[in-house]
Amino acid sequence: MTSGFDLDLQTVEQEIEDSDDDREQGDRRIVLGELDGSTDEREWFEVIERGDVLVLAIEGDLPELAADLAPRVKERGGNLIHFRDFLIVTPTDVSVDADRL
Repeated sequence: MTSGFDLDLQTVEQEIEDSDDDREQGDRRIVLGELDGSTDEREWFEVIERGDVLVLAIEGDLPELAADLAPRVKERGGNLIHFRDFLIVTPTDVSVDADRL
C-alpha cells in the first residue's frame, strides 16, 4: 500500500542548506562576540555590511581594539555605541535609542 505522499529527503536537505546560505533580504541577526584583537576587523565589518548588528564584549583597551573597525563603520554611516563593557555596532539603517541611559 502506498500513501500517495512522496518525500525526497535528499532534496529537502539541499533546500534547507540553500536557505541557510541565502538569507532573505530583511532577515537580520544580532551577532555576539568578543572584541579582544584576535578577530580581524574585516570579519566584524562584513557582519555589518550584511545588515546585522554586532554586540561585542570589550576585552582590553577599546580605542586600540576598535581603531580599524570604527572608521570603516562610520564611513558607511553605521553606528558604534559603547555601553558598559560592550560595543554595539549597527549598520546604517539601524539606530540605537540611548535616551533612557
